[in-house]
Amino acid sequence: MSVTSICSVTPVSPGLLLIFPVLMAPTPASMCTPLKTLSDNLSHRRRYMKHNFPINYTIRVHQKEIFKLSNIRRMRLNVEGLDDLVLQRLWFQINQGVLKKIIRIMPERHPSRSYTAELERRFKDAEGVFVQSQPPEALQQELPQTVQDIWDRLTEEPDLVPESSWRFAFPKSLLDNLFHTMYCLFSECFSSEDAQQDYCEVSHWRKGRKKDLQPES
Repeated sequence: MSVTSICSVTPVSPGLLLIFPVLMAPTPASMCTPLKTLSDNLSHRRRYMKHNFPINYTIRVHQKEIFKLSNIRRMRLNVEGLDDLVLQRLWFQINQGVLKKIIRIMPERHPSRSYTAELERRFKDAEGVFVQSQPPEALQQELPQTVQDIWDRLTEEPDLVPESSWRFAFPKSLLDNLFHTMYCLFSECFSSEDAQQDYCEVSHWRKGRKKDLQPES
C-alpha cells in the first residue's frame, strides 16, 4: 500500500523543534464500504432533489459550500502544503453543512425528507470511519492558511456572515457536487479494473451523461 508522509512538529525545548513523519494511507480500505453505500444513495438524487421540488427551486448556502471539481483543481495548484487528507477533511466539513441546509428547508411530510435524512446518516457513517481510520496526529495537523480561512467562514454564526457571502443553489446541484468531489478525493474506492478513470476531470462526468451511464444523476 502506498503511503504519504506528513510532517508533524513537536516542541522539545525552547528554541528546539523535533520534526518527524506521520505515515498515512491516502484512502484506508475501511473507507470504501461506507463511501460506496453513500454513492448508492446518491444515485437517486435526481428523483428526490429535482422531481420533488418546484422548477428552479433554490436554497441559500454559503458560497464556500458550493464545492466543485474546479475548486479542488485550483486549490491543488495554488495552495502550498496541501495534501488529499486536508481536502478530504474539508470535504466532510463542507458537505455536512450542505446536507443540514437541505433538510432544514423541508417540511416533515416532504416526499424527499426521509431520503435526505438517510443520506445524512450514511454521510455521518462515512465521516465516523474516516476519523477512526486516521492517526490522531494526522487529524491534528495545522491546516494551510487558505483552507483554515474557508473552515473559519463555514463555522461562523449565520448572523455574522456578510450578505455577499450567501449564494442560491439547486438542491440537486449541491448533491451533484458532493457526488463528483467524493469520487475525485476518494478515487481509490471507485477505480475500475477495466480502465483508469480520472474522476477529478469535469470531462469524465460530461462523458458519463452523454453515454447515460448514470440515469439517476
